[in-house]
Amino acid sequence: QAQRVKSDPSYLGCKKAACQKRDASGGCQVRTCGATLTFHVINFRTDVEFVFFAGGFQTPCLLKRSGVLRFANPAKPLNGHLSSTDSTATSMKLTWVSGDGRPQQVQYAGGRAAASVATTFTQKDMCSAPLLPSPAKDFGWHDPGYIHSAVMTGLQPSQSYDYRYGSDSVGWSDTVKFRTPPAAGLDETSFVIYGDMGKAPLDPSVEHYIQPGSIAVTKAVAKEMQTGKVDSIFHIGDISYATGFLVEWDFFLHLIRPLASQVSYMTAIGNHERDYAGSGSVYVTPDSGGECGVAYESYFPMPAAGKDKPWYSIEQGSVHFIFMSTEHSWSEKSEQYNWMERDLSSVDRSRTPWVIFIGHRPMYSSNVGIIPSVDPDFVASVEPLLLTNKVDLVFFGHVHNYERTCAVYKGKCRGMPRKDASGIDTYDNSNYTAPVHAIVGAGGFSLDGFSLIPQSWSVSRISEFGYARVHATKTSVLVQFVSSGTTEIRDQFRIVKGGR
Repeated sequence: QAQRVKSDPSYLGCKKAACQKRDASGGCQVRTCGATLTFHVINFRTDVEFVFFAGGFQTPCLLKRSGVLRFANPAKPLNGHLSSTDSTATSMKLTWVSGDGRPQQVQYAGGRAAASVATTFTQKDMCSAPLLPSPAKDFGWHDPGYIHSAVMTGLQPSQSYDYRYGSDSVGWSDTVKFRTPPAAGLDETSFVIYGDMGKAPLDPSVEHYIQPGSIAVTKAVAKEMQTGKVDSIFHIGDISYATGFLVEWDFFLHLIRPLASQVSYMTAIGNHERDYAGSGSVYVTPDSGGECGVAYESYFPMPAAGKDKPWYSIEQGSVHFIFMSTEHSWSEKSEQYNWMERDLSSVDRSRTPWVIFIGHRPMYSSNVGIIPSVDPDFVASVEPLLLTNKVDLVFFGHVHNYERTCAVYKGKCRGMPRKDASGIDTYDNSNYTAPVHAIVGAGGFSLDGFSLIPQSWSVSRISEFGYARVHATKTSVLVQFVSSGTTEIRDQFRIVKGGR
């Protein structure tokens, strides 16, 4: 974190002048101009110093440094966030961070408790390359402390409970109220979904990577949650944008805590969590900064297939959700491809009539950039699975805007929506034709635009920060894209089937 003294308006006018040295007659020989800067500092467990320097970032010249400042309790349990463990909604995993690796616990439901298991990762776990040293392995490293997880069991679906976490030796968190999601097979579920959020400083600081819309989207979703109609939140890749500057995970976890501490916060991996040359990722860009999925999987332990196999499925209410990794091999007959094929073909449509497919990199986007947003090999490999298994709806991120398609397959519209009595675009899947795709990558990163020439399959295009609000029953899925700036619905559509 760094701030310029000119961010204090009084500094430029020298309104806080002071004489530091006077001559024999009392005249001022050395006069200084003072500035006041305020930093938002969170407990990231390590000592802090403030350094005053000139010369900018390229040629810094140290002028003054503060003494060492220590946090009163570096072991304090912080940033608790929830995730679902299965489709029954009778257990929830709580994950939090502490500077102490000894067992702690979560106390919940008026007297029950569950012990934590603590993990961590080291600088040696980060990846790098001889010709491309990574920040995670070198100058961006920061000790993550210990990441504790505990599973609360014996819960009931769609019920509210209180909890706190920690121990007598390191202290306890505040008491938090959370609600379990609906179990698989129940009539309905509501969720919020977005990608590419990241974080931004809560002060005028300059950081290496700032996502300007992240604070507004977080506040808008927090307001949405006050309605009591959010069962889960899905964050589909490009989570913190720490990209090898590990302390930024703490700032991100602090940002989402009001959301992720109250409902299940489910995630998918993106390029900025996983990709690095020589690490086994499909794409060899340095986008993870050398984290190579290690930090992501530590902070967000999803019910995945295994270590560095971050694909999984889960059911809530009337929906079967399948989360894939666009950063791991998806080629035909790869381990992930075979898993997707098995999972999609085994869905019980009488229990969960809707299938929603989720990943990070999209199959369709009208964004035109130097680096293509869509990988045709990915589309050729995975898109047939969606059609064969009658996937209803697909959510992707990666591109930083919102876009909706027709019911599309191989670049051709197989079905167009019609306006219902309320004027809402409606796709009728009673006679299934193809999936509808929606990009929801407007969660925080600087926005992307669109091609001036619209694609035939593109129905709606919005370049504003925001998120999608989704409500699914047995016969209908309503999707609304909400602008975080105005909380207005900027696009909405419905997919229906069966007895409407």
